[in-house]
Amino acid sequence: ISIFLVLLEILVMSLKQRITDDMKAAMRSGDVKQRDTVRLLQAAIKQREVDERIVLDDTAVIAVIEKMLKQRKDSIAQYEAAQRMDLAEREKDEVLILNAYMPQALSDAEIGVLISEAVLASSAKNMQDMGKVMAILKPKLAGRADMTQVSALIKAKLSNG
Repeated sequence: ISIFLVLLEILVMSLKQRITDDMKAAMRSGDVKQRDTVRLLQAAIKQREVDERIVLDDTAVIAVIEKMLKQRKDSIAQYEAAQRMDLAEREKDEVLILNAYMPQALSDAEIGVLISEAVLASSAKNMQDMGKVMAILKPKLAGRADMTQVSALIKAKLSNG
């Protein structure tokens, strides 16, 4: 019975707990990149919790990670444009570490199916209905798809009729 309970606990482990456990492991192993990146992530989570006076659930933690990933990607582009490859590489390392906490990304085909379903469910006919479609898709795709790409796919679908 105890093995079953341990497996069940692992399955329902929150993302915040996994991040904390990874921090401890990185500190024990001396992995400076992992430790520093996870520390930044924990600080961002804590900052949002303090600012909003709430405890973040996994969905909200994923939103924090998405924001950090977007910041890193913007920084990489700026560093590469300025020929600062050393700084770009550091940001790329952080992106790899942060991506490990993101849910499995959906394939283009899966995203296309969800878009078609959302268009049908919202009875969307043209570009003015795009907000309805996005409202249906956003919770389903949070952390699992690039919303900029999804937005472009919805525009294409609605403009083609």
